[in-house]
Formats: sequence, C-alpha cells, structure tokens
Amino acid sequence: MVKFRTGVMDSGVYTRFSPDLQFRGSRSVAVAGGADSLWVTDHLPSILPASIWRPEHVGITRLAPHADGIYEPWTALGYLAAQNRFARLRLGVGVTDAGRRNPAVTAQAAATLQHLSRGRAILGIGTGIRDNNEPYGVDWRTPVARFEEALATIRALWDSHGRLVSRDSAHFPLRDAVFDIPPYRGTRPEIWVAAGGPRMLRAAGRYADVWFPGFAQRPKEYRQRLETVRSAASDAGRDPAAVGAAAVFSVLTATRAADVDALTDSVGARALTLCAPAEMWARHGVDHPLGAGFTGLQDLLPQVLDERTTLEYIDRVPRSLVREFCLVGTPDEIVDQLAEWRDHGLRYAVLMNLSAIHPKLLNGMFSNAALISVLRRAKRL
Repeated sequence: MVKFRTGVMDSGVYTRFSPDLQFRGSRSVAVAGGADSLWVTDHLPSILPASIWRPEHVGITRLAPHADGIYEPWTALGYLAAQNRFARLRLGVGVTDAGRRNPAVTAQAAATLQHLSRGRAILGIGTGIRDNNEPYGVDWRTPVARFEEALATIRALWDSHGRLVSRDSAHFPLRDAVFDIPPYRGTRPEIWVAAGGPRMLRAAGRYADVWFPGFAQRPKEYRQRLETVRSAASDAGRDPAAVGAAAVFSVLTATRAADVDALTDSVGARALTLCAPAEMWARHGVDHPLGAGFTGLQDLLPQVLDERTTLEYIDRVPRSLVREFCLVGTPDEIVDQLAEWRDHGLRYAVLMNLSAIHPKLLNGMFSNAALISVLRRAKRL
C-alpha cells in the first residue's frame, strides 16, 4: 500500500520586519511535522478580498498588512532551495498556470529548480483562475485548451535533448526552439495537475504524474474523479496506478475547541467560502451571493469586493459551510477527516494553514503547533 504523505503550502505573502518570516515559519513547521514537501502558491491577488484584510477582522494583518502582497513563486522556491540542504524537503509550486507564462519559461524554471533542489522539484500546474489572468490582459476564453497545449509544449521541450523543436499549436507554436537544460541524474520534475472538470480530468490522466485538485469537493466525489483520471490514463496507454492521488486543503485548526469555533465564525473564514461554488452553498441552505450558477474560485474576482459588500455577502454563512469548504477542528478531528479522505483514495495531503485569519494574532500564530501535531499523526494513516 502507498504510504500516506503530507506537504505544507505557504501563501508566500510579504511580511513586516523580515521578508522571509513566513517562509521560515512554514519550513520549520514542515520539518517539525515530518512533512515530505514544502509548496509556494502562484497568485497575484489573494483569494480573500483585500477589503476585509484589516486588524479588526484578521489578526495576522499586524505582521502581513497587504493581502495582495504575494511573492513570485519561482524566485521564492530558488531561495527555499538554498535553505533546503539538510531539510531535504521536496519543493513545489502549487499551482502555476498556462496563461501568464509561456510554457517554455515554465519548463526552464522547473528544470532549474530540479537541479538547485537536487532532484526534489515538483511542477504543479493547472488552468489557473480568473483573478490571476483576466485583470492582467490574459485571454481567459479558452483556459483548458491553453493548458493542454502548455503541457504538451513542456513535455516536448524536456524530451528534446537539445535538438531543435518545431511544433504547431494554436497557443504556443515552436519554430526551431532549443531547450538544453539536461535532466538531473536522469529525472525531470514530477508534474502534478490541478483538475476538476471532465476535460481537465482526462488531461490529468494523459499527462500527470499526480492528480492534485485544489478545489472544494467531498470525499465521495474525490474517489469518482480519481477513477476518471485513472481511466483516462489507461486509455492513453499509461499504467493507471502510476498516477498519484493528492489534494490541497485549507486548514483551520487549534488545540482548543473554543478557538476552533472562533476561527470558524471569523470574518476571514466565512469570506473563504466565497471561493466555494453555489452548489455547495445550496447544500447548507443558503444562496451564493454571486448567483446560483457561480462556479467558485475559478471565476471569483475578490479584489473588486469592498468591505461592506463582503460583510453583507458572508453575513449568513453557517459554520457547516465553512467546515465543508475547509478541514476544520482540533488536531484529532483534522486527522479523522484526513482518514476519511484516505479511505476514498487520497494518498498525499498538502495542508495550507489558514488559521492565521483568527481575529487574534497570537491565536493564529499558535496554530502552527496544532498543524505540526496534524502532520505527525497523519504520517501514521
């Protein structure tokens, strides 16, 4: 049976006093918890509306005052690689997209990280989300087609062995292109594909080393989609069992139940549910304020929501909705939830600790102790 593994996702946000404060904290948590990997997100704006990123709502704003002040991931990963000699963590981007960077540049960045990390790089990639693309002039009409072509381009360049590559593509044509960074000891970075819809699940089956969804779903749905991914892998002539099963989870945790309740009821936690699709809201008896057909994070533009609007939108969010959208609870409760996901096929959980959105700064900071406990216990699943 495949061993259950964990990773830690860092939001990569700028902090006062020390620019790498959060990176050092996440690295320490990953090492102390026995995690396998450390990840950095690839966002320009935050997934939370910056309008509520205020001390009266979110405690961590005293250290990280800019919700949208998010570092560029490949630069950050290069820095983390230099600090990783003894920790030996795998390093991943979770996840980049095919819209804002030419795939040749992504192939170059990932291959570089593979060497700098001594073979521990992971390329997490997906279609991306609207707020990272459309506001910056990226065509958002055909994200899946762009993604498929980007992956095919990356594979073609990695497999070229320095020979000139020409390839027709509606999005990324190659004309006598050269790529000559060799594999690290014969290995390229693993490709972890974030996929949710039917077409993306089939693409994950064709191309992914690991299926890596980062969207809201339930364990039963996860199992069904994993079966779709592996069926597509079989159709493509691949060994379906060779496609790993991972997922990224937002985590709200504390050692005391009272602090968990305060987290769940906080403005920040309830605002997170704006990233959930309308169908999830409906399961909890409330209408999504952005409409019955709203698909969730992929189409959210949080940067345009002012404070008053955001507070009105989240006024009726129940605890049950927050608890479905995130992993919520004490360490024991979080591990129990992960065990249910394991029973539905999950073998690798990347945890993003969002407990710093607690209204009190110290409560949010102390949540790292709870996360370390989760990581240690999850290794025994």
